[in-house]
Parts: sequence; C-alpha cells; structure tokens
Amino acid sequence: MSDQQLLIIDDDVTFARVLARALSSRGFEVITASNADEARALTRRHQPRYCVLDLKLGDENGLRLIPELQAMVPEIRVLLLTGYASIATAVEAIKRGAHDYLAKPVDADAVVRALLDGDAGGADDDVVDAPEAPLALRRLEWEHIQRVLTECDGNISETARRLGMHRRTLQRKLSKHPVRERPDSED
Repeated sequence: MSDQQLLIIDDDVTFARVLARALSSRGFEVITASNADEARALTRRHQPRYCVLDLKLGDENGLRLIPELQAMVPEIRVLLLTGYASIATAVEAIKRGAHDYLAKPVDADAVVRALLDGDAGGADDDVVDAPEAPLALRRLEWEHIQRVLTECDGNISETARRLGMHRRTLQRKLSKHPVRERPDSED
C-alpha cells in the first residue's frame, strides 16, 4: 500500500477524471472506480490509504460502502462527497466511519485538506460543533427530509410515502438549494 494512493469512487466519470488529474498534480497516486463493485475490487487489489466517495453511486448509496472499505483496509480515510449537503447525512457518514464530509461542488484543495486533516492525530478531529442558534423551521424540515432520504437509500417514492407527502412535492423541495440556518437579520 502506498501512503499517497487514493481511490476516487464516483459514477460521474467526468468529475472523477477532473478530480483525479487535480489530485495527481498534488502528489497522490490516483485510481478511479465508477461503481461499488469496481471500488471493492480496486480496494482489495491496491489497498489505498485515502478514498473520495460519492454519496450517490447510480442506484447505490455510498454510505453502505464505507464499512466495507474499512473492513478491507482498516486505516483507509474516507471522504464522502454529496450534492445534497445535510447535517443528518454528515452525521450518518461519520457514524459509519467516514473521516470527513464535503458538499459538491468542491475544489481539489478542499479535498486534500479534508483528507490530510488530522493525519498528525489530533484528539478532536471528528467532533462536530453544534450550531450556535436553533435551526430555522425550513432548515429543520430540510434536515428531516435528508435523514429520511438517507434511510430510504435515496428512493424518492419511499421517502415521500414515509414523510406523508406527494412524490412531486418532495422532488420540488429537493431541487431547491438548502435554506440558510439563520435568516440574514444583521447587515
């Protein structure tokens, strides 16, 4: 196993290729996988030190892959990427063993910082700070939707059923960007 070997797992081949090129230029030996089966095979073969994993891998959920990767390579550092940033998903990713969590779009420098953060072994590396003020009602709704969506492995119809709303209503809510945690009352 190389100390700088990194596995990128993302079904968006273009994004994976661009990120791989950027991380290669920063000293990583990069290999890429576009699905969970390919990721398992490459992990067994190469034993990478680092992994950048997309939350959504086609019909699969990247969260489920984290414990499998760690069973094959216990010291692997997994960074989860997602287009749907939510506190619930971040907490679930950390519980399952991810080292960190970033929302897309993300630049290569942020990925490197997240992967290397704590390599020196700080004690508070995985501590998540609580928000200073209570979350706004719309933000709480967003977090709840994201938590249920994660529990349903991204299945929109099942999530809508569990939330008691129409599938189209849920899709509209998901297509909007997450709301800010606190309204802009200070200028």
